Amino acid sequence: MPNTVRLAEEKDIPAVIELLKQVNRVHHDGRPDLFKLATKYTEDELRNIFADKNTPVFVCTDSSERVVGHGFCVFQRPQNTRLLTDIVTLYIDDICVDETARGQQVGRMIYEHIVAYARECGCYNVTLNVWNCNPSAMKFYEKLGLVPYKVGMEKIL
Repeated sequence: MPNTVRLAEEKDIPAVIELLKQVNRVHHDGRPDLFKLATKYTEDELRNIFADKNTPVFVCTDSSERVVGHGFCVFQRPQNTRLLTDIVTLYIDDICVDETARGQQVGRMIYEHIVAYARECGCYNVTLNVWNCNPSAMKFYEKLGLVPYKVGMEKIL
C-alpha cells in the first residue's frame, strides 16, 4: 500500500515528537539567536491539539504505517476588524518530512491533502510562514505554487 495521509491519532505522538525535533534543528541551525533546542509541544499538548477540530494535524504514513511526515494546521478568521474581509483561512503552522523520506513526494502529498481539506471546509485560502534561514522550504513551497503575501522584516539591535 502506498503512502497515505490521515488525521493524526494519539498513537502517532512519539513519531510526531521526533519530527518536531527535526524541524526545530533546522530552525536552530539557521537562527540559534532565536530558536532554542527544544520540542515545540509536549505529549499532553499534542493530545489536546489532535483532539481540537480547530487545529487539525495530518500525518503521512508509509506502507508499514510508519509516520514519515506531518502537517499542523489552524483555522483562522479575522476578529473585531473593520479592515479585513470575513474569510476563513487554514494556516499551515508546520509541515515536516522525515529526513529519511525526503525526495519521495511526502511533503507534496501532505500539502495537497491540506489544500483539499481546506476546500472541503469552505476556506478562502491556505497560508503559511517560511523562515528566511530555510531556503529549501521556500523553494519547495514555491514549486507548489505558493506566493508571498506578506513579508516579515527585522533589524537586530
